[in-house]
Amino acid sequence: MALALLATGFVVASALAPLRAQAVQATTFYASPDGAGSGNCTVSEPCTLEHAQDVVRGQAHRGDVRVELADGVYRIASPLQFRAQDGGGDHTIEWAAAPGAHPTITGATKVSGWQPSDEGSGIWVADSRKGLDTRQLVVNGVIAPRAAIRLKNADVTPTATGLTINNPDLAYLADLPDQGRIEFESLGDFTNRYSPVQSISKSEITMAQPAWNNNTWGWDTVQNSFLAGPSWYLDNSLSFLTETGQWYIDPQAGKLYYKPAAGVNPNTLDIELPRLQSLVSISGTYDRPVTGLAFRGIQFSGTSWMGPSADGYADQQNGTFIKGDYAYRPADAFQTCSRGCEMFERARTSWFQEPAAVQVSAASRISFTENTFTGLGQSALGIGNDANATSSGVGLGASDIDVVGNRFMEDSGHGIAVGGVLPDAHHPSDPRMTNENILIQDNTISRVAVDYKDNSGILSTYVTNAQILHNEVSNVPYDGIDTGFGWGINDAGGSNDYVDRGYYNWNTLYTTPTTLKNTRVEGNLVHNTKSRFADGGTIYNLSANPGAVFDKNYLFNISGVGLYLDEGTRSTTWEENVVQGGSFVFTNAYSLRNNTSDNVIQNNWYNSGGISAPNAAAHNNTLIDNVRVSGANWPAGARQVICDSGVAAEYRTVLNANLFGFTGCATDAPVGSTYATTGSSALSSYFGQDGTALGIAARGADIWGAGGQHDDQFGAIYDEGSFRSGVSASVRVVSVNDANAWAKSGVMVRNDMTQAGASGGYAVVAVTARNGVVFEWDTDGDGYLDTDARANVDTRRPVWVQLTRSGTSFSASYSYDGANFVAIGSPVTLASAADTQDVGVFSTSHDTSQSAINQFDSFTQRSE
Repeated sequence: MALALLATGFVVASALAPLRAQAVQATTFYASPDGAGSGNCTVSEPCTLEHAQDVVRGQAHRGDVRVELADGVYRIASPLQFRAQDGGGDHTIEWAAAPGAHPTITGATKVSGWQPSDEGSGIWVADSRKGLDTRQLVVNGVIAPRAAIRLKNADVTPTATGLTINNPDLAYLADLPDQGRIEFESLGDFTNRYSPVQSISKSEITMAQPAWNNNTWGWDTVQNSFLAGPSWYLDNSLSFLTETGQWYIDPQAGKLYYKPAAGVNPNTLDIELPRLQSLVSISGTYDRPVTGLAFRGIQFSGTSWMGPSADGYADQQNGTFIKGDYAYRPADAFQTCSRGCEMFERARTSWFQEPAAVQVSAASRISFTENTFTGLGQSALGIGNDANATSSGVGLGASDIDVVGNRFMEDSGHGIAVGGVLPDAHHPSDPRMTNENILIQDNTISRVAVDYKDNSGILSTYVTNAQILHNEVSNVPYDGIDTGFGWGINDAGGSNDYVDRGYYNWNTLYTTPTTLKNTRVEGNLVHNTKSRFADGGTIYNLSANPGAVFDKNYLFNISGVGLYLDEGTRSTTWEENVVQGGSFVFTNAYSLRNNTSDNVIQNNWYNSGGISAPNAAAHNNTLIDNVRVSGANWPAGARQVICDSGVAAEYRTVLNANLFGFTGCATDAPVGSTYATTGSSALSSYFGQDGTALGIAARGADIWGAGGQHDDQFGAIYDEGSFRSGVSASVRVVSVNDANAWAKSGVMVRNDMTQAGASGGYAVVAVTARNGVVFEWDTDGDGYLDTDARANVDTRRPVWVQLTRSGTSFSASYSYDGANFVAIGSPVTLASAADTQDVGVFSTSHDTSQSAINQFDSFTQRSE
């Protein structure tokens, strides 16, 4: 289908550059999904991954080795383990996609054989392996939500043993089967906690121990969150399976339940059920580390970390948690330790880290290039994490690790988590434990931390020479990029705050610095952050980080603080960053006794919020020549930072906000412009196309004609005269980059797209920047939208929108996976609709002074 452009000219971005050519390897072996478990792994007789590993072991003494993976899905029965003997030593063993192939290594099973269930309206059921449990289900590449219900804060009252039920409408919970599978979930100020239920009566939910105890002492606890109104849920019961897209698994019966949208047969969907808790373990010992491994062009998928089901998730911050019994926990800790106490501080040296799906420790010269990490039930890639987060039992010790040009999306935890938090991470008992020389460059991290929402997109804790360069991090519920850890507790001389809290009565007061130094966070594009938490920052640092530089990063569409220097941040430099929206900077130096000191914040640009730097002079925090601008009137230096931010062109996909560059960048000058006039007003639009991806920047007041408004300003890419009865038009809105809360991008239909403010048969369904998804239509046919219906939808992620026509009846819906569409309001009649209409994608910035490029892909029309 050819789409016409509502323009006199348009920008067409060039196709993605081809992947870099591979160097010829000395020896090549071959694997395929249906390969043999024996033989020599030749091109004519490829073998399994596991057998290929056996064959190539020891081959690298002759030179570099390549294992070429044919296209297809490799469903492994157990995690792949790479130990010292599996590395290339001075050479490199590369595991890589065959030319043109897109191999997937997965720990999931594809679910089929769905049948309608009698468990509830619209619920389907399929067989699963008896005894198999999971916390994730992936539908058409998207992590589907578990069956859950929202609790009002007044519905229950937390107690030392659980929850008192205040709402009599919840009495039915006492009659539910499998009560021990239900979990209570809490979203606070910066923590996302899970607690398993033990039993339920008419008046009380008794929680399983010790998970409940662990979630009710410390900071931002269930019963005493820093957030005035935390969000509470009950998860994981078949009786909660009422919403489109939810699911529930019954391990004892071996049954999996799913509720698709009306009219959708789940046998037509790609539904993946994770079986493994980890996928790849690359771990040697400090005496014999793994060296010389490379992974290129592979998709890693299909895991589910089951720890929270057994132990709860007593979240402390950013993927750290506590579990087990603490003999020294005070008997009255529910009351006396709900916002910290000395015994809780004592426990800090026994925290755990979330394990990653792909783990690297006791290893050097390991690289990941142009891979995809998706559908993983925890942190995707973990590098040098603590031993308690590794399946090998050997943690830390990662050096010279390159992570370049990869994509991380639809993962339950961090995209990338580097470093540990325990004493050996910051003051290693063996110098070989030091994590150092880690390069994270040109990676795309979009919609991670799906289930463990406290996780940042990229986390780097105690690491020497971490380089985090030109990545794009977006659509995350917490922070974008976090560096450092420990709140200054472990720095030389310690922290006076933690002296006051009694921490050092039980733990070491160090006199030497930690391993954290020389961090570089440069050229990153970070946006659509902090959708679920108030605390934290889009780019954030904890503790002393001497030599650290945070520069030339572009932050936009952010909530809360942009640049956050939290407790103990020392000896860092923040310069030439552009912060668009949110608050510019915060230095946590309220106390004259803490060590958030000796930082330089200079030559940055921002256009919203301001500077919060308490006691700056007393802490020697220097702020020099930071410039507040009006709107998007960025000076030349700021525009250069914007234009240069994010991943390099050869790694861009539709997921990247800079796929088409940014409006105003020299390389993106429009060939022409278009004007859709409304009265005396005018708007200019720029258009781009790259395969199925479309980009529109439209500087317009709005598309709305009621309540005293009379606006119809937009840019559109449309198909002329193709929309008729029995047809649906849909598109995935990948990103709404315009800053106004009511900026809109989506699908538009009207009799004549060129007649703004005049053409009837007018309706749109649009994703907004901050107000969910809207269905708007023109009731009287005067060419202006005047009535709407709204859906409270998470728009800090890609969202599909769809318009459907039946006669003169029009309906709208949205979807997260492109298959299960949920109706927005009810169908409406547009009497002015012509037999055939124009239909396409559109955008309006809701601001005549500025616009950004909003991105779409996969515009389709189909007959219903």
